[in-house]
Amino acid sequence: MKRTTRAVAVAAALLLAITACNANDKTATPGGGTTSSAEAGGVLHLLSTSKEISLDPAKSQNLGTSTIHLVLRGLTSWKTSPDKAAELVPDLATDTGQVTDGGKTWTYKLKPGLKYADGSPIVAADIKYGVERSFAPELSGGLGYHKSLLAGAEKYTGPYKGGELPSIETPDESTIVFKLNKPFGDWPWIVSMPAFSPVPKKADTDPAHYGEKPVASGPYQVKTYSPGSKLELERNPSWDKATDPARTGLPDSIVLDMGLQGDVINQRLIADAGDDKFSATTGTSVPAALIPTVTGNPAVKARVATSPSGALQYLAMNNKRPALANPEVRKAIQYAVDKQAVQVAEGGPEFGGELATTLITPGIPGFSKFDMFPAPPQGDPAKAKSMLAAAGVSNLNLLLVADNESGLGVAQAIQQGLKRAGINVTIKPLEAEALTDLITGPKGDYDLTVSPWLPDFPSAIGNIQPLFASSEIGNGGFNLSRYSNPEVDAAIATATGESDRTKAAGLWAALDKQIMTDSPVVPLIYARNAFLHGSKVQNFYLPPYPPYPNTLILGLSK
Repeated sequence: MKRTTRAVAVAAALLLAITACNANDKTATPGGGTTSSAEAGGVLHLLSTSKEISLDPAKSQNLGTSTIHLVLRGLTSWKTSPDKAAELVPDLATDTGQVTDGGKTWTYKLKPGLKYADGSPIVAADIKYGVERSFAPELSGGLGYHKSLLAGAEKYTGPYKGGELPSIETPDESTIVFKLNKPFGDWPWIVSMPAFSPVPKKADTDPAHYGEKPVASGPYQVKTYSPGSKLELERNPSWDKATDPARTGLPDSIVLDMGLQGDVINQRLIADAGDDKFSATTGTSVPAALIPTVTGNPAVKARVATSPSGALQYLAMNNKRPALANPEVRKAIQYAVDKQAVQVAEGGPEFGGELATTLITPGIPGFSKFDMFPAPPQGDPAKAKSMLAAAGVSNLNLLLVADNESGLGVAQAIQQGLKRAGINVTIKPLEAEALTDLITGPKGDYDLTVSPWLPDFPSAIGNIQPLFASSEIGNGGFNLSRYSNPEVDAAIATATGESDRTKAAGLWAALDKQIMTDSPVVPLIYARNAFLHGSKVQNFYLPPYPPYPNTLILGLSK
């Protein structure tokens, strides 16, 4: 689960997941793109502002449909479709996991005949070692859900100094068993994350540089890597499509062109000339300044794709501050906010996103559309005023802290909306790092802040637990509203332990409404992503979740 700046349309979450579609293919999809049966072959170019990339699974925060998963496979993987959330499918494993011990033990069997690029067999011990090295302090930064879930892992420091982790067992070459410290129903999603890719111990001779040329288990392997310039992937001759339900492996090679300016990327893709017809971007959303250019040219507009939904952008109200401790005041603010102005500040309905009323986002199991505080898109300041008067509150003065680069437009929209209801808002601009330190730190010296949030996998735990569990207040946690409700904490624990996904979705849906009753935050918009791509790139769509194209299935037309 991650908070990212709206300026890059939460693209940091999927730095290297590609976007593309074919302007000539008329097979429209609900996700705003097109699909086709692409041909095998060709060179696909990904245009990126990133200057470096690490394909070390221990360090990666990339989602399940991103570039790292072209080189590395996991026990499970993601399969997307245009009109629903990602589906979990077996990858190296024969199924998505067998659970015992009341949800605390998960067992996986590997498919027979799996091989690395050099032809050597993939064995369970390699996956165990891959997970263990993610605990090493020198390889920090990757997704770390498993670190708080595996039994006895609290003080484990990785295989270089800490030996093996006993809660990961490999009774034979094709079996791996994970023993957890508590029931966790979403464990099958956890084992799709990069850290669960196999790493042969014998190949890990230089951990600091392993990510430059990792041992490949996916359809591609690293051919060359020049930091700041280019990463070139070539086919892995040992990859067997018959064992892989998630990847198509269509292009002959994939080249990541790095260190480019965002405006250069968009202008090149607008022009669609030469090799750029076979190119796409993944982390550079169409900026507001270019929207008229894109929408004013039908040929260009046909090559921009928007996601049906995306990250939740919300206004967090600090429940610990005296001015906002009264739920009735927070409910009045629900009506005072001008969500339409926020939407306009982010690019309008088509490129900015739909107005939001829930905590769980569309495309996530458990999403149920409801509006607990119904108001016109521009808000209802008269109702807000009357609610404040009924609560005995007047002359309300609030401090809104905002990112000085990406957050001022939305902050001003919030400020102007609340002013109509007699609420005075002072905006305090901060650098991104200082803002994060303030809103996740111990003191909480702010009243309001705006933040986007995107789960790392399609479970509503990602919408609810990090933002509303009492354990996530301060100490780097992202409960930015500093909301604390023991009944909600207990319900989160129950939903987290439920291994039946349908039942779990129902529990999370009930939590959405339970939390909104207390009004700790104002949902603003479900932020859309919008990406340009070359006319020859095929097999493209943006599903409801994740709001990014699926790099694993892309191909080219000739």
